[in-house]
Amino acid sequence: MLQIVKFLNDNGAPFTVNIYPFISLYADPNFPVDYAFFNGYQPAINDNGKAYDNVFDANHDTLLWALQKNGFGNLPIIVGEIGWPTDGDRNANLQYAQRFNQGFMSRYVAGKGTPMRPGPIDAYLFSFIDEDNKSIQPGNFERHWGLFYFDGQPKYQLNLGSTRGNGLVAASGVDHLAKKWCVLKPSANLNDDQLAPSVAYACQNADCTSLGYGTSCGNLDVHGNISYAFNSYYQINDQMDSACKFPGLSMITDRDPSSGDCKFKIMIQTDSAVLNGRIGSLRTVLWVFVFLLFCM
Repeated sequence: MLQIVKFLNDNGAPFTVNIYPFISLYADPNFPVDYAFFNGYQPAINDNGKAYDNVFDANHDTLLWALQKNGFGNLPIIVGEIGWPTDGDRNANLQYAQRFNQGFMSRYVAGKGTPMRPGPIDAYLFSFIDEDNKSIQPGNFERHWGLFYFDGQPKYQLNLGSTRGNGLVAASGVDHLAKKWCVLKPSANLNDDQLAPSVAYACQNADCTSLGYGTSCGNLDVHGNISYAFNSYYQINDQMDSACKFPGLSMITDRDPSSGDCKFKIMIQTDSAVLNGRIGSLRTVLWVFVFLLFCM
């Protein structure tokens, strides 16, 4: 590490670090919640006359102290990633994300740094949009860091320092597919041997990270959980009829199964969705043609 830092220093390059106060809260149930944000934690921690009332400052200055100790105290630091997820964990929600990101942006716009380096911070907010195919090895929250939903709609108000209030502008010209959802049949047998593997297949090939304790869909009953899994697979496959063919278990409905904060998604209109729709229609025509040939 010292060789890398020396190389950066010799070539006038910055040290880039990702700082995620959410991870501190996620990893330790005893971590004080307010210390993860930029307001409210009292009393501040006093470190030889320097006051730390949030873990971001503490993490940043821990790095700076280590650099100084090894003779690189003037090395520029860039915060390559900082943000807060909105789903996939009990502490990942819209309220906490808005509180954290607005607190950070207010500091950033004001040019406020840390106790050891009080000048403006060079930082990149993570991330622009949700990534529903991202690895969830660190946790289900990994797919929900976006300031925007997958269809380009802002998740919450966020003032970026402009005089126009909310700095997040919704994407225009975004069309959704038909208001159709794939759900569990009311008559389906919950003891069906095909049920568990069907749900597992749907979640492995789609996105079920909004299901679980403390998540946006954490209060669904067993029927709701299964329907959410089926619909996630159905939508990610652009509402192709064949994507709602779980054996004797699923059906397509035009009644929105969303409940409270739990939204059953409808996929956006894309070139692939149009193509898949045409392929689905062509497949139906071919089946009819084969049937007619068989009956002649």
